[in-house]
Amino acid sequence: MIRISASLTALAISLAFPALAVARDAGAAPESEAAAAPAAAPADVADDVSTIIVTGTQARTSVELPGTEIQKILPGISPLKAIQTLPGVLYITADPWGYNEQNAQIFIHGFAANQLGYTMDGIPLGDQSYGNYNGLSPQRAVISENVGRVVVSTGAGDLATASNSNLGGTVETYSSAPLDHLGVQVTQTLGSYDTSRTYGRFDTGAFGPDGANSAYISGARQHARAWDFNGTQGGWQANAKFVHDAGPNKLTLYFDYNDFTQPNEDATVFFVPNTAAGQTAWPDQLYTPYTKPFFYPAFNTYRSAYLNPFGNSPAAEGSNYRNYYSDAQRTDYLAYARYDARLSDNVSWSNTGYLHHNDGVGVVAGPLGQSITTAQPYLDPGYAALPANCRFTANNNGVRPAACVALTDAQAAAAGQALVAATGGSGLITRTTEYRIDRVGVISALDVTLGNHKIEFGGWYEHNRTTQWRRWYAVPVGNAGLSTPYIRPLDVMAPLFTQYQGEARIEQLQLHLQDSWQASDKLLVQAGFKTSAQWADGRFPVQPKAGSLSGLTGGLPQGKIDTKKWFLPAVGAKYDFNGHEQIYFNVQKNLRQYQAYLAGGGGPWFTGSQAAFDLFATQGKPESSWTYEAGFRTNRNFGGDVSLNAQINYYHVDFSNRLLAISTNPGGIAGGGITGGTSILVNVGNVKTDGVDAALTLRLGRNVSLYNAASYNLSKYQSDYTSTATGIGAATGTCIGGYLVVGGVVPTCGKLLPGIPKWLNKTVATVSVGPFETQLIGDYVGRRFATFSNDVSVKSYFLTSLRVAVKLTDDVAPLRKAELALNVTNLTQERGKSTLSIGSAVNGYSAYPIPPRQFFVTLSAAY
Repeated sequence: MIRISASLTALAISLAFPALAVARDAGAAPESEAAAAPAAAPADVADDVSTIIVTGTQARTSVELPGTEIQKILPGISPLKAIQTLPGVLYITADPWGYNEQNAQIFIHGFAANQLGYTMDGIPLGDQSYGNYNGLSPQRAVISENVGRVVVSTGAGDLATASNSNLGGTVETYSSAPLDHLGVQVTQTLGSYDTSRTYGRFDTGAFGPDGANSAYISGARQHARAWDFNGTQGGWQANAKFVHDAGPNKLTLYFDYNDFTQPNEDATVFFVPNTAAGQTAWPDQLYTPYTKPFFYPAFNTYRSAYLNPFGNSPAAEGSNYRNYYSDAQRTDYLAYARYDARLSDNVSWSNTGYLHHNDGVGVVAGPLGQSITTAQPYLDPGYAALPANCRFTANNNGVRPAACVALTDAQAAAAGQALVAATGGSGLITRTTEYRIDRVGVISALDVTLGNHKIEFGGWYEHNRTTQWRRWYAVPVGNAGLSTPYIRPLDVMAPLFTQYQGEARIEQLQLHLQDSWQASDKLLVQAGFKTSAQWADGRFPVQPKAGSLSGLTGGLPQGKIDTKKWFLPAVGAKYDFNGHEQIYFNVQKNLRQYQAYLAGGGGPWFTGSQAAFDLFATQGKPESSWTYEAGFRTNRNFGGDVSLNAQINYYHVDFSNRLLAISTNPGGIAGGGITGGTSILVNVGNVKTDGVDAALTLRLGRNVSLYNAASYNLSKYQSDYTSTATGIGAATGTCIGGYLVVGGVVPTCGKLLPGIPKWLNKTVATVSVGPFETQLIGDYVGRRFATFSNDVSVKSYFLTSLRVAVKLTDDVAPLRKAELALNVTNLTQERGKSTLSIGSAVNGYSAYPIPPRQFFVTLSAAY
């Protein structure tokens, strides 16, 4: 299988987390077998500090992070958050566990979250977009403490990876195997902001004839208050796994249940006027608080002291008005069955069937005035007869527009009062995006060994039926208990109206053929190709009313888009000089299929007109990339337990047909509120990326290790682009320079991709003395541009975290292990901007704050 192993990252990760990366030798099992291989349980951690083994058996940059090391960063942490110390990886979120998906942001080698691939035990997890239509996050697919390992490929993923979005690398999470002995594990974490996380697991050990069976069942409960408002992140999760390993054949069954509620942060909108005229035109944008806490549960205070009688928020706050609350609620069921059969000494066949059901909702309860342009067409009986210049504008419910002569001020006020009454009399309104995902799929791989060749042929097929509803609900003044972050509105009341409903049916087919040829003792050559085909049909059984969705001409577009690419090649090689030094390279082409998300976002089905969709369906091109990697790695031991692992890796990416979804209602700047709008899908041409990752791990004896990794990334647009309200946009192939939009041409040529820093640096120092272990992690994120025109940037920051742990007992009956650990995040109380929402307008963007210092104490025991 083509996997370029990069010790660079491996190396990086290794030191970063004491006791680490598991190497695969030249005769390693296929990935399907490796996924099921037993992983070290938390009770079986090695005593050595930072045992780093470079994964040097493939020709692709990848590294493995064991689950034991993931839990040292912070017990219960998301697998995605755990990999942030790797070279070339940027992961940001507003909570220390990395659970909040609304403001999570990941970049790997210049590729964003929805341009990467994600799997759990080989099962596809979709593209990780918020409001996901084709998967779920890794932390919802497996309890954090049950993660056996995470494999990160920073350049290009394996050809067999079941993903339709991995233009760049892949993040593969694997659940741990059942233990071969009877055991119980319990972990309790308490900490800042009323944090309480409880985890328990029961392992049966080997049982049945010849001890061929083993299983575990486990559960976790998370409860943590948000750091800047009164909202509780929490929920329940359960995992069960059964393995029947009878000689050459193996059966694996897995089940995951997750029910989680996540109150969301609100980003602060920033607008930086560069002229006096700009400050006059945008006076409200001078109000930029560091954080925007919600009012919940102070319902009466919000109504009387914040909103006016028409449900309008303070005009002086502009786009930085405060909502009552916002939350994401997700319920998932994920299950798979895998059968690995050894057909002969040289042939093995693995088959997996899986299913995933998701039921979710995203909720925002806020000022009626901010959503009046959506609500009025549905709730005002006289709306259709009103002249366009007499309809209420954003945050002006009940206020007669100055140009309107058909209404008096009194008539406008009466209409505004009627709209308040129609939405419950509170001056609030609730908007939801409600989700349903039903996926079923199969994955198959046939491995054949012919002499020095290891050949794999396989495929992945998935049928996905996904539906999204945009609904609006009243907030009744006399029964505020029906509107909370912990209740799904549809469970307690009928919607005021359904603005639109989107349904998509998606068929996914991916085939791959690859060969690993051991040409000599020193030279390994790997080559192959994959196909990627998608048949997607999107429909809107409920269309929005005219005037309720900005930028819409007619109904939302419907239809089919079929994309079939039958040859996406890859080739790589690794040369081992002397058992210590290696060089390697890999070249690979990848494709990202169109997003069939029908509630907004960057898919063709949410463009502003049927004509725009039809044009895109016939002339549009999906994003594609050519990735080139080359690297050198060394692994040296100088005696006396002194060792050095180091690697340097260069990569170049040619990224074609980069797509941007440009909102027709950029609420972050224009104050469009939570009403949303359609988007214009624009092909902005090509992006070229050049980058270098370098890392070293120095181990001094069995008790001290030091790791440092530096990454440089330069990703630039290669042309300006133009866009129209009815077209798909196009790259101009020219550069006009400057920062201002001139004649409809947006000057992106030569500009850096926003949100991606040029420089990253990660440092980890670990010291172990007797029963004590201390680990200090430093994470430097360089300056990032916040707009496509690069006219505004946010400054760099440096975050540190600390872990101090002590073993209370080790292999003293009845305990196999007991440990007490203190974790401190943001040790130095760094303030700044974390996640960025890139602005499509000049000088404007949104940003979330960096969470403050937090303390967590964890007591863990294993019997």
